[in-house]
Amino acid sequence: MQRPNGSRTNRPAGAPAAVCAPGCRAAVWLLLMFSIAAGFAPHLQAQQAKPSEYQVKAAYLYNFTLFVSWPNFDKSASGPFGVCVLGKDPFGAALDSTFAGETFGRQPIHIQRITDPRDARPCRILFISRSEDKKLNTILSSLSDAEVLTVSDIPDFSQRGGMIQFVWQGESVRFEVNLQAAQSAGLVLSSDLLKVATSVHGTPSGF
Repeated sequence: MQRPNGSRTNRPAGAPAAVCAPGCRAAVWLLLMFSIAAGFAPHLQAQQAKPSEYQVKAAYLYNFTLFVSWPNFDKSASGPFGVCVLGKDPFGAALDSTFAGETFGRQPIHIQRITDPRDARPCRILFISRSEDKKLNTILSSLSDAEVLTVSDIPDFSQRGGMIQFVWQGESVRFEVNLQAAQSAGLVLSSDLLKVATSVHGTPSGF
């Protein structure tokens, strides 16, 4: 299956939808987009059970790999594509199961939990836990010249210089984008991603 950003995923077209099982995240993303476009809060279900908050957020993180480009990242290299959690991990097994068996280009996606911001530079996606709120300005400053997509649910994260902030809209998990911060780091966000954001700070420069 061809990704919108030009790389490939292991998932076959038409794979079944379930939030946490392999082969499901693209279908979850489409359901989110159609639900939002229709004006309804998305009610995602997996095997008759409503997914947890962090199962949904893990699915979002996966889909960010589909709709974000890292221009200076070599997809043909053999090293891993790092998805990292800085601070106290709120995902548990949900993050590992969401990315199980997935690749970015030729590179396996590797999940890593870190406690030191200095270890975040090799990451391509960095989720910053709420436990790091008081250190957020220092963390973001240390990554200002790194091609790392920063994501969090810390209040006012995008206003404080983070790139993607998870927010609640009614009973639904949504996200807002600080496009200026992402573009300053050299990242390119798809217009399809920006369309489903609750708000976008900055002007798109094209995809």
